[in-house]
Amino acid sequence: MNYLITIIGPTAIGKTSLSIALAQHFGCDIISCDSRQFFKEMKIGTAVPNEEELASATHHFIQNKSIFENYTVGDFEKEAIVKLDKLFQKNNILIMVGGSGLYVDAILKGFDSFPEIDSQIRDEVRLNYEEKGIEYLQNQLQLLDSDYFNFITETNPQTLQNPQRMMRFVEVCLGTNKPYSSFLNKEKNKRNFTPIIIGLEAERSIMYERINQRVDIMINEGLLAEAEKLFPNKELNALQTVGYRELFHYFDSNSEDSRLLGNAIEEIKKNTRRFSKRQLTWFKRTEDAVWFDYLTDRKVIIKYIEKLVEN
Repeated sequence: MNYLITIIGPTAIGKTSLSIALAQHFGCDIISCDSRQFFKEMKIGTAVPNEEELASATHHFIQNKSIFENYTVGDFEKEAIVKLDKLFQKNNILIMVGGSGLYVDAILKGFDSFPEIDSQIRDEVRLNYEEKGIEYLQNQLQLLDSDYFNFITETNPQTLQNPQRMMRFVEVCLGTNKPYSSFLNKEKNKRNFTPIIIGLEAERSIMYERINQRVDIMINEGLLAEAEKLFPNKELNALQTVGYRELFHYFDSNSEDSRLLGNAIEEIKKNTRRFSKRQLTWFKRTEDAVWFDYLTDRKVIIKYIEKLVEN
């Protein structure tokens, strides 16, 4: 039997170090499902594992794409499942780690299936968006599927600003005369592995302090220069993320006032803390996840996993 040990939890909680410890113990590879660590141009701001960590275990899907590629969660699912099938031929235990809930779900459960939508409806939705803006899509989703609109608002409000995903939600509602959410959580694709899901958590004050420290480290390691290099491409979808957006706003101001830079850094910390709350809300819905305090001795977690694997 194959086992995919999946480590979930908010940002800066220690998922990377635990994944490496488990990979070394079980002698296996690590699959990353962090939706921003895929991109090779975004190293510092996405907290990519350092060279020592990467050398400690074999990692896959780390800095393997460019921000100029249109890489979706569907693309990741297809590529990752092929990679998992190949790796399971050598080892029946693999590690998956990352803070992107949608990408974790894509591997563990697969996507829900949706009916084909008439191209005329898709064109109408796109035209309305181009004429009326993102507010049109937000209002339509709230009208056609208030449950899903409220769920997004609570768990991942950034999605409400993503025109591609919002157009998809609306076109499904209009094309089927059913709420988008009615197609979710149906029978998922079968997988050739059993997931063992480990969640890491901490007191909120500790979690926030770790986030603040991580941002300070990123700044010291050169995040400002990295963001400045990416600034000409700020409209790319891959760059619509915390840590870069705030610095792009600072660059837009054309000011060298150190106070404005300080404000941008504080915004990164604040928005990362908000993001971590949304991550935790998403991951707490994960069925069969067993949660450990981030300081739990690795031996305790290994013993828990070994008991499941032996049975």
